[in-house]
Amino acid sequence: MKRGEIRWYKFKAPDKRRPVLILTRDSILEYLGEVTVAPITSTVRDIPSEVSLSRDDGMPRDCAINFDHIQTVSKGKIGSLIATLSLEKLKQVREAIIFALNL
Repeated sequence: MKRGEIRWYKFKAPDKRRPVLILTRDSILEYLGEVTVAPITSTVRDIPSEVSLSRDDGMPRDCAINFDHIQTVSKGKIGSLIATLSLEKLKQVREAIIFALNL
C-alpha cells in the first residue's frame, strides 16, 4: 500500500464498497493501523475540491476523487489495488486538498 494508490474499501452501511485514494504518506504507513483516504464517486460535480478520473487513469468509468469527504479508516479493511495515480494527477490532488481544506 502506497500514497497515490486507488484501492477498494467497504464503508459501513448504508454505503457500499467503493474505490478510495490513499493519502497517508508512505514513510508512516507500516506503523499505523489506520490510513487517511479520499472516496471516489461516480457523481462528478466538476468543482475545485474534486479530481476527475477516467479510463486513462486506470478506472473502469469516469469518476471523481472527492476531497470534501476525506476520512481515516482501518488499514485492515483496505482491499485490492485498482490503479496508481500519475505524478500529474497527484499535483491535482494537492491543489484539490488545499482548496477543500481552505489552506
